[in-house]
Amino acid sequence: MAQDMRELRNYITAKDGYEYAEVADGLVCLHITHSNLRATIVDIRLDMHMTLAEVKEKVYRHCGTKPDYMTLVLKSGSTVIGIMDDERRMLGYYPVQHGMTIHVVDNDPFSLAKGGGLEDVPLIKKYEISEEDYDKRANTVRNYKREQIAKDPNWKPPVLMGAGLRGIKKDYGPETVEGIDVGMRCEVTPGGRRGRVAYVGVVPELASSEVEGYWVGVVFDEPVGKGNGCVKGTRYYDCLDKFGGFIRPPNVQVGDFPPQDELLSDEDDEF
Repeated sequence: MAQDMRELRNYITAKDGYEYAEVADGLVCLHITHSNLRATIVDIRLDMHMTLAEVKEKVYRHCGTKPDYMTLVLKSGSTVIGIMDDERRMLGYYPVQHGMTIHVVDNDPFSLAKGGGLEDVPLIKKYEISEEDYDKRANTVRNYKREQIAKDPNWKPPVLMGAGLRGIKKDYGPETVEGIDVGMRCEVTPGGRRGRVAYVGVVPELASSEVEGYWVGVVFDEPVGKGNGCVKGTRYYDCLDKFGGFIRPPNVQVGDFPPQDELLSDEDDEF
């Protein structure tokens, strides 16, 4: 057990000290902490040529404290290196190194982050409206229904597209496979997959409570299918694995669909 733990520790710490080896020259990875926030922004990349004013603008987008109310403190671990207070200076003027921390002190007396205002969900004030006030509003679903019923006591809300279709069984009858015969070339959607028709008929093993009817068994020119002509032990046609598939008739178009490679010119074949 001890040996396993040592190996795990060595694996996890193998790149310690090299985590910033691939950071481009002129960039530095720093952590950002905030006096009013528990969260820490880890390894934010900053350009050493940015002015401190530009750094504050970037930090503002992450923590919400306006630049005018920020005091930036440079830290290495728990050790304070110094206060970064000259906005005209470039970041590289200060002794920043990978892995150091810029701690943001929020001096805004009305800061939204104060007291957990940006992190403590129960403190966030939610909009509420009374039933009486809502009932007085004009542009609401409730008022719309009230107006329609006033015009027609038998009015019912319109059925949304797709609503109420559950429980209605879809049936692909023999009319859906008219003109589709075994041996015909075909193209299957989606994907424009080509092949030949190998079976036309019902497949009881694929029937469900929501859909039933005819299927078209296809042998594809390429391994773009899901099977080999066999469904739950019943063989409907023969082909190599991944070259077969059972497709619903509306997704099968028969016609002059030669194999894809036959469409290539001699010039293309040379590549």
